[in-house]
Amino acid sequence: MNDSAPENDLALLTELRHDLHAHPELGFEETRTSAKVLEILQGAGIEVHQGLAGTGLVATIHGRDDGGEGGRSIGLRADMDALAMSEVAQRPWQSTVDGKMHACGHDGHTVMLLGAALELARTRRFKGTVHCIFQPAEEGRGGAKRMVEEGLFEQFPCDLVFGLHNMPGLAVDEMAVVAGPQLASSDSWRITFTGVGTHGAKPHLGRDAVTAAGHFLTALQTIPARVVDPLQPAVVSACSVEAGDPEALNVIPDLVKIGGTARAYTPQVRDQLEAGIGQLANGIAATFGIEVHYDYIRRIPPVVNDDGATALALQAATAVSTQGVRTDFPRSTAGDDFAFFSQDIPGCYVWLGNGPAVDGALHHNTSYDFNDEAISTGVNYWVKLVEQVLAE
Repeated sequence: MNDSAPENDLALLTELRHDLHAHPELGFEETRTSAKVLEILQGAGIEVHQGLAGTGLVATIHGRDDGGEGGRSIGLRADMDALAMSEVAQRPWQSTVDGKMHACGHDGHTVMLLGAALELARTRRFKGTVHCIFQPAEEGRGGAKRMVEEGLFEQFPCDLVFGLHNMPGLAVDEMAVVAGPQLASSDSWRITFTGVGTHGAKPHLGRDAVTAAGHFLTALQTIPARVVDPLQPAVVSACSVEAGDPEALNVIPDLVKIGGTARAYTPQVRDQLEAGIGQLANGIAATFGIEVHYDYIRRIPPVVNDDGATALALQAATAVSTQGVRTDFPRSTAGDDFAFFSQDIPGCYVWLGNGPAVDGALHHNTSYDFNDEAISTGVNYWVKLVEQVLAE
């Protein structure tokens, strides 16, 4: 590591990363993880606020000689939660908890921000205030939204906010910093078709919700293909279908339940997807003379990088990345609730290389692991970003 992240910190952070990986906790359950981070921060004399969104932490560091009075304030975010899935790869720090694993690298994100907080508090080569946000429950449970609703930015005002996520396939010490949309909105939808069940040999005596559902599923892809502007990316996927009883194959059921996800990069397309799914479901129901109930659940807005914040992030990434910085990296249809931090405050979300995806182990794969070699670059990026944005 270079002089902005001492070797003794790297040993501590690597050991902690392995410990967190071995003891994964799901969203809003990160009590052990939060306690470990809190102990190290407080041991370094850093001011820490506890309790936002339950297990969330905010470590505040003031620049040299300003006592936090005046100047700019920025937020740096790391997510802490694991996923509800089992780890299959054998490694010394393998998950010790059945059905839970760090399959997205949040253990690495946590230690990188922790390492940056330690170094920033030690050197204070900046003027202003840094809020290091250790966020719970990124994986679909609404941690960022809850932190905002509980007053994160009222208590810790930020002029800019930044996020960092590992990316398998990018070389370690390589980064990607791109302005504009980076991650899609992530919404869920549910539809229940209610017909009149009957004997499978006498379909004319009922109203067949199964056949109606089949027409709906077949027509679903006409929404992104024929409703949305072809120059605007959009995804609509049916991911769950429930109907009937496999032990009663001569019974046409009353109900069919279908659920799925919808993804977009703009509010306009998001609105089109919500309206289009509902219109299609209602039209199919009317055609078959059955009833329909439709719910569209808006979960996470798209992550859109602010031009100004992106320019600052690019400057810092260029200064620390020996493998270079990509500025044309493709956007992802995955979602991240960092969007709740950056939708009202200018922000930038960047990618840090995690090395080759060994045996195809990308995010949310049962063999995935965060690459410890990336810790150094992540710490150095955070430190450099603060020192450049909050220059003395």
